[in-house]
Amino acid sequence: MDTAVITLIAAVGVLVVFLLGFMALVAKFYQKVDQGHAMIVNTMRAEPEVSFTGRLVIPILHRRETMDISLKTIEIERMGKEGLICKDNMRADIKVKFFVRVNKTRDDVLRVAQGIGCARASSQQTLEDLFSAKFSEALKTVGKAMDFVDLYEARDRFRDQIVRQIGDELSGYVLEDAAIDYLEQTPLEKLDPHNILDAQGIRKITELTAEQNVHTNELRRNEEMRIKKKDVETAEAVLELERQKAYAEANQQREIANTRAREEAESAKVAAEERSKSEIARLLADQQIAVQQENMKREAEVAEKNRQRAVAIEEERVTRARELEQVDREREVTLHRIEKEKAVEVQKKAIADVIRERIVVERTVAEQEEEIKNLRTLSDAERTKKSTIVLAEGAAEESFIAEVRKAMAEEQRAKHKAAEELTMAEAKLAIAGKAAEGKKREAEGIEAVEAASGLAAAKVAIAQADATEKEGLVAARLKIADAEAIAKHGSAEAEALRLKLEAEATGKQKHGVAEAEALRLKLEAEASGKQKHGEAEAHAIAVRFAAEAGGLKDKFEAMKAMSEETRAHEEQRMQLDYAHAVTMKGIDANQAIARDQAEVLAKALSVANIEIVGGDGAYFERFMRSLSLGKAIDGTVDKSALLSQALAEHKAGKRDLIADARELIAAIGGADALRDLSVANLAQRLGAKASDGGLLPGTGGNKD
Repeated sequence: MDTAVITLIAAVGVLVVFLLGFMALVAKFYQKVDQGHAMIVNTMRAEPEVSFTGRLVIPILHRRETMDISLKTIEIERMGKEGLICKDNMRADIKVKFFVRVNKTRDDVLRVAQGIGCARASSQQTLEDLFSAKFSEALKTVGKAMDFVDLYEARDRFRDQIVRQIGDELSGYVLEDAAIDYLEQTPLEKLDPHNILDAQGIRKITELTAEQNVHTNELRRNEEMRIKKKDVETAEAVLELERQKAYAEANQQREIANTRAREEAESAKVAAEERSKSEIARLLADQQIAVQQENMKREAEVAEKNRQRAVAIEEERVTRARELEQVDREREVTLHRIEKEKAVEVQKKAIADVIRERIVVERTVAEQEEEIKNLRTLSDAERTKKSTIVLAEGAAEESFIAEVRKAMAEEQRAKHKAAEELTMAEAKLAIAGKAAEGKKREAEGIEAVEAASGLAAAKVAIAQADATEKEGLVAARLKIADAEAIAKHGSAEAEALRLKLEAEATGKQKHGVAEAEALRLKLEAEASGKQKHGEAEAHAIAVRFAAEAGGLKDKFEAMKAMSEETRAHEEQRMQLDYAHAVTMKGIDANQAIARDQAEVLAKALSVANIEIVGGDGAYFERFMRSLSLGKAIDGTVDKSALLSQALAEHKAGKRDLIADARELIAAIGGADALRDLSVANLAQRLGAKASDGGLLPGTGGNKD
């Protein structure tokens, strides 16, 4: 390995060891300072160093001291005879705590350390020795400047003045704060009456306490008076509240009664209205039901009429259909008959055609016969010619060709004979065919001739049927048109009737609604009018009663103010007025009774069978005299209290006056004796009978 490298490694190792050793040295000799403490290190320099956190303290070279700079309390207590003298010479027992600490500055820490020492700087006893006198002096100074009451009430100001009085010059210490822990007046027994200040204090305390006692007594009495007054007011208030409660309850009960009565009246009114509405609704419903029933009856009648009309239309339609069917059937029969006749006519026409063809054939046959005849003539002539020629040729060639010619002639004659026979056969066949055709034509002609009249009749019938059909169709169309017109007319009438009924129903409904509304308004108006009329009558009665009461009151007051003579005169006048009114009422009543009796008598006499004897004037006079006598007796009995009392049972129907009179006359001695008695004797006998038992009611007598 290279020497330089080794040297470098060694140097690095030494450097590392040195650094590690330095770090271990620093870790070992570095001193940290706790909170609330200050470290003072004496170095090789002239002034020591102060640290509040920490630093290296090398043994032998440095000396380290620690000072407690945390907050300390100093308590100053002055009690009893040593109590604090106030401005008003009153003593106060007081206990004050002062909070003191070393000011956290390098100079103040060094000042405390140099003046007191680090160890004594944190001692409680040292602090009390240092500051008790100063703090006590400041406390006395401030206390002497304030009265006890101000001292007691203004503690903050008292504390601030103490702090201000102590100031900041505390030889490196600082007064952090002060607190009054206890402050009370010194009791009188602790004061010295021979001390001038205490004597003034005792006098002051006595005056204040006496004044306060008087004031307290006054306050207590006032309190009692207020309590009593409050009790009375409370009782009055309670009574007033109870009265108000009773009044409120009475008002509430009255309001409840009024409200209940009003609600009941309203309920009755609403019930009456609802009943009126329901009655109106029921009447409307009945009316609507009646209208609906009438409508239903009318609709039923209309439906019945429509049904009858529909049935009639249907029957007419069925009849018309039946007639049309009959017409169709007849038309079909006629058509069938016409077709049949047409077929007959066709057959007849065919027959006539056959006849006509046969005629044509016959004519053709005749023509063919004529042609055959002509042909035959021509053939005869030709044959004659040819015979002549043959004869001539035969004559010319008679020897040689007589035989050939003869054979040829025979051959020709045979051919002609065959041809003649064939032609004849064909002619006969044609004639037969033509004859048949002619006969057919003839038959057809005959048929046509015979069918011509039927065809004409059939055509006439067809024409008549067509005319009848057309007439039927026209009539059916007319009837259909009539039916359609009737149906349309019925529909129009039904629609018009329906619209009319609907309009009538709507009009009746609106009329009913209008009548119901008018009836409701009328009832409401009548109810309102009756209510207003009742209110007006009640008001008028109340006014009249009030006026009468006022008049009576005035009258009574006026009568009170009258003299005895005036009051007697007034009472007599009032009695006369009352008697006059009674008399007038009696006259009116008698007039009414007389009128009624006259009417009854007139009715009775109108149906009575009375025979007048002795002349009309005498009978009428006796009749009127009897009536006057009866009325006079009735008036005497009604006006007389004695007779009314005596005849009360007779008037009531309990006793019979006639029977009593008959018994009285019998008791006196009969009618003869009564006629012979004078008035005096009659009175005497009546008095005797009355004393014996009495015959008249109300006199104490017995009926038996």
